[in-house]
Amino acid sequence: MKNSVILFFAIILFATTISAEACDLQTTLLNQDPYPAVPGDYVKLVFQVVGFENPECRDMTFELLADYPIAFNPGETGLQSFSHTAFIQDYESNILIPYEVRVDGDALDGENPIEVRINEQNRNYLETFNLEVKDVKADFEIYVRDYKYGTQILTLEILNIEKVNIEALTVTIPEQENIVVKGPFNVIVGDLDSNEYTTADFEAVLIDGMIEVMLTYTDSINERRTVNKQVNFDSDYFTNRAADKKETSIWNYVILGLVVLWIVYWLIKRKRKKAKK
Repeated sequence: MKNSVILFFAIILFATTISAEACDLQTTLLNQDPYPAVPGDYVKLVFQVVGFENPECRDMTFELLADYPIAFNPGETGLQSFSHTAFIQDYESNILIPYEVRVDGDALDGENPIEVRINEQNRNYLETFNLEVKDVKADFEIYVRDYKYGTQILTLEILNIEKVNIEALTVTIPEQENIVVKGPFNVIVGDLDSNEYTTADFEAVLIDGMIEVMLTYTDSINERRTVNKQVNFDSDYFTNRAADKKETSIWNYVILGLVVLWIVYWLIKRKRKKAKK
């Protein structure tokens, strides 16, 4: 009976020793850049594998699976191979495995599972990690709010239609056929919260048609992004308006008043000269 107990514990100790010496690879997602990732953009991922220096380990393949929400560029693959002999010769303590992949444009905010497949000797297994995603991109609606032919001032109205706040919004009108900008071609309008609007004024000569507008902003992860928009200009909406006629009428009265004052001044001055003679 006593010998049986000793034999039992010897077997347990032997099994534990074998288990401790077996190749035991530990994999982690070491880094994600940017964090969070942005739908439709690229993200850099670095995986770390620890334990490959164990003499019991053999050659290994590591594969990041190209499933939703990530994809590789055409011709690229997530499969990488590692020779245990070369690894030992380089005296490495761990393996760093980098990838750059595109995030699906419809990826949901929050944690999105991604998988890697590891194949070492006769061991083939999957591990799951979380890719943090957040849609920080803004989008806009843009309109021609006003155009005054007398002063050639174009006023654009810009509405932030996404559920994100942005900073340092710059409105730029690039060179094109339907508009000639006089003076600065870009206007810094500042921060713009979700569902808020702002305006930007340009001095310009316009003809009917589409106007290209560039909207550049800083998102919540401090990236500068640019959205290209088109806005239609129709001169019929900005001619023969009652407000313009009223404004023109006021200016006519002002000019007429100045002319009358000048004539009165000239007559008084002339009368004084005759009195002196």
